[in-house]
Amino acid sequence: MELTEEYLEQEKKAIAQEYKELLRISYRSLTDEDKVMIRKAFETAVEAHKEQRRKSGEAYIFHPIAVAKIVASEIGLDATSITAALLHDVVEDTEYTLSDIEQMFGETVARIVDGLTKISTLKSDGDISLQAENFRKMLLTLNDDIRVIIIKIADRLHNMQTMDAMRPDKQVKIASETLYIYAPLAHRIGLYNIKTELEDLSLKYTEPEVYHDILSKIKDSKEDIESYIQSFSGQIKQALDQENIACEIKGRHKSIFSIRKKIKAQNISFDEVYDKFAIRIIYESTPEDEKFLAWKIYSIVTDFYRPNPTRLRDWISAPKSTGYEALHITVMGPEGRWIEVQIRSARMNEIAEKGYAAHYKYKHGDQDVEEQGLDIWLNRLQDALENNELNAVDFVEQFKLNLYAKEIFVFTPQGDLKSLPKGATALDFAFTIHTDVGMQTRGAKVNGKIVPLSKVLKSGNQVEIITSSNAKPNKNWLDFTNTAKARSKIKSALNATKKQVAEDGKEILKRKLKSQKIDLNEKNVNEMVNFFKLKTSQDLFYRVGIGTIDNVAIKDYASSKSNAFVSFFKNKMRRPSKTQVKDTSDEITEKYDQLVIGDDEQKLDYTLANCCHPIPGDSVFAFTTASGEIKIHKKNCPNAIQLQSNYAYRILKARWIDSSQEEFTANIKLTGIDGLGLLSEITAEISKNMTINMQSISFKSNDGVFEGKIVVKVKNNAEVNKILNRLKKIEGIDKAFRE
Repeated sequence: MELTEEYLEQEKKAIAQEYKELLRISYRSLTDEDKVMIRKAFETAVEAHKEQRRKSGEAYIFHPIAVAKIVASEIGLDATSITAALLHDVVEDTEYTLSDIEQMFGETVARIVDGLTKISTLKSDGDISLQAENFRKMLLTLNDDIRVIIIKIADRLHNMQTMDAMRPDKQVKIASETLYIYAPLAHRIGLYNIKTELEDLSLKYTEPEVYHDILSKIKDSKEDIESYIQSFSGQIKQALDQENIACEIKGRHKSIFSIRKKIKAQNISFDEVYDKFAIRIIYESTPEDEKFLAWKIYSIVTDFYRPNPTRLRDWISAPKSTGYEALHITVMGPEGRWIEVQIRSARMNEIAEKGYAAHYKYKHGDQDVEEQGLDIWLNRLQDALENNELNAVDFVEQFKLNLYAKEIFVFTPQGDLKSLPKGATALDFAFTIHTDVGMQTRGAKVNGKIVPLSKVLKSGNQVEIITSSNAKPNKNWLDFTNTAKARSKIKSALNATKKQVAEDGKEILKRKLKSQKIDLNEKNVNEMVNFFKLKTSQDLFYRVGIGTIDNVAIKDYASSKSNAFVSFFKNKMRRPSKTQVKDTSDEITEKYDQLVIGDDEQKLDYTLANCCHPIPGDSVFAFTTASGEIKIHKKNCPNAIQLQSNYAYRILKARWIDSSQEEFTANIKLTGIDGLGLLSEITAEISKNMTINMQSISFKSNDGVFEGKIVVKVKNNAEVNKILNRLKKIEGIDKAFRE
């Protein structure tokens, strides 16, 4: 492209025109002070980027202006956000510093620009785990200002819209990252239009042939759809006019991405997708009449067309947690076709399109209320961010589960309505009420009946949580929960328990070494860590605490020290530097020495897949080949999606375990003289040991003599013996032994 004077003059005019357009389309009303700040930001950005051009050849300044336009119009943010959007690349790409921005525009704008700069400087490549780590870091910028993420979504949208000039491999990489990170975030913030466009543009570059095929079919069917909408809405519009309900009826085509998703999931053709479009009725209303008019329109629509009672969605009485409100019904339209009808007021429609910005515009323009609303949203995200112990891929998968999850609405015993992701369990509900309630959960009732903690809840359930001060989380709880908050709190509690066991183990080890005339000092601890092939001192203390490293093992270590040559050899070959073993470390690691497969966690023969090379500790699944061989793949293997979608019936659960920490089932038999309170005394004695999980208990009494059977989960024989010794001391128990 030749940059002649005439071309540069035309470009200058185009830039000025874009700036005027930015002010004109702003969703918020801008004060004179706002306009002065935005003008100053525009001039600063023009000056800073004057030497820069994009891959397409156009002046770079068009990009920040375009991002600011998305922020101002499509997302509807304030003047501060528009200013930050104009300046979002200035610190990263030009000679301007963060202190320059703070001096010129104040602390808030500088903080947002700083957050955006941090995100941009995160390295990114095709490695999904690195993308996941970047995603975690990006979300942590929410601590600074939520607007950082929203502007970043706008930045990504414009990059996706103008990606044609890039190399194909870069297009695919950016499109994949968009599907993985930015589309879910846009969805959660309530920016449905942007989320849809991001998904469609991603498909355009990841599966171009599929994208263009569906796009051409949509264009071919456009006339048919418009004529169908006319025939559907004619009588309804007439009836609504007679009732003096001012409204607009329009059709909305399903996105290319969602059509592709349906074709893939149901293995059908384009023509077989029956709900390729929806009809939207947007009505004018005062706030107090909104709900009444929505149901009146519902009544009119169903006078003409038969509704599907299982497809009624009332998000007016109970809005989604994103703020979305609407009444969705599916009716049998002309030609025997099911059609989704979305009924929204103009206010609801604005919220659906603009997300949080519109939601809080209607709170009487009160800045405090708006900030409070954004804080509530931020706190919800913060629940998922608190758990830093997850590996990055698990963190993202768990976070995305909560982002995309459809919602259910359940009632507390007092009749309060709570929103939960679809698939949430009774235990998830307990943590939703309060962390303390979750931690002390002993049982749950759904609609008055006692249910397992793993009970999956349905909309309309009334749920009561039974608590006990003696109750505490155990490892099985992780199998009963699906929400990020519950899982992170349970993991934190389990880790705290492990640390307590490790502290007790340290004291036990000190006593046992003393009997072998060995001191518990740093040198000996380091030697023992290596002797038992562990990683840290905490690992050593924990395994002593649970009895995996018992008297025999400690004597083996002591005898190895008694031989001077062996001791010298071990010191030379095994002893690490102090940087390798930290006596003060809080880490309690997993050794991951076994792989278990299937729901019953069997130890089967397997081979590791060559496509992704999993190693012990990776998140994996098992795939049964046509010849019956079991192959282990990483969950983020490039072939995982294809295997899971085409051969779901051949996939088995698989996970790496640390056999020294695994639990085993032990049956304990008791006999003795029956007495009042004996059963509660027995269960209390077992529950005192925080590493023991009691699975079942059964007692029968005959003429004052009882027989009892208890099934417990233990880590080793030492734990069983410890329980038996305690039980034998209870008055009335004659015998306690392991079957």
